[in-house]
Amino acid sequence: MSTIGPAGGAGALHQVMQIRQQVMQQSDALRTLREAGAAGGPDAAAAPTRTGEAQGGGFADTLKSTLDAVNEAQARSGAITEAYERGEVTDVAQVMMARQESSVAFEATLQVRNKLLSAYQEIMRMGV
Repeated sequence: MSTIGPAGGAGALHQVMQIRQQVMQQSDALRTLREAGAAGGPDAAAAPTRTGEAQGGGFADTLKSTLDAVNEAQARSGAITEAYERGEVTDVAQVMMARQESSVAFEATLQVRNKLLSAYQEIMRMGV
């Protein structure tokens, strides 16, 4: 039996929703900073050239860069988890966000792989 009444439950829910909103805002701010840092990096000047070349070997390049990004997200998640276990990082929200980002990236990659495999199988079943 819960000691929180209907009004208390609504207040607790409101607090949880506020915390969630703050986490989402911080995540968006971090993502914006990360993208700004990536855009200003040494490879930023080479990006338009690769986009122009994307018409020739674009799919393979895009797939490779996406897989590299997923790998980096997983490595970052592993590193921050280990740092938390050693006591170097004390912000558990930061650790959980990195782990969730890694998990979502992996799941998306898995779904893309499944779609590619399904498309390949469909092409192989086509009559010539």
